[in-house]
Amino acid sequence: MSRSLILFAHGARDPRWVEPFQRLQKLIEAKLQGVAVELAFLELMTPQLPELVERLVLNGCRDVTVVPVFLGQGGHVLRDLPLIVDRLRQNHPALNLHVAGAAGEDAEVLAAIAMYCIGVLG
Repeated sequence: MSRSLILFAHGARDPRWVEPFQRLQKLIEAKLQGVAVELAFLELMTPQLPELVERLVLNGCRDVTVVPVFLGQGGHVLRDLPLIVDRLRQNHPALNLHVAGAAGEDAEVLAAIAMYCIGVLG
């Protein structure tokens, strides 16, 4: 596919950690047509973002949007991700690469989490 949406997460040693992200990936895939929905990680899991983007470009992808599935804009999103993205842009100047803000910074995401928290009170 020529367009991809990458859900970018931290990664963990415990393989079960990825399960909610895989469920999120499937929910998005069910609603999007013509867009490859992928998972990439900063560390501890594969694929990491540079290797995934390399594979996508080799397969003809020309438009990539990265969504950091982080609750906040901490050091990984503010420092690590921009360095990775800069290298990707240098290595693939023809790639249209967009990076969204951290998912947890979105008002609708926070409202959904708030409703969940309120709901657990019963």
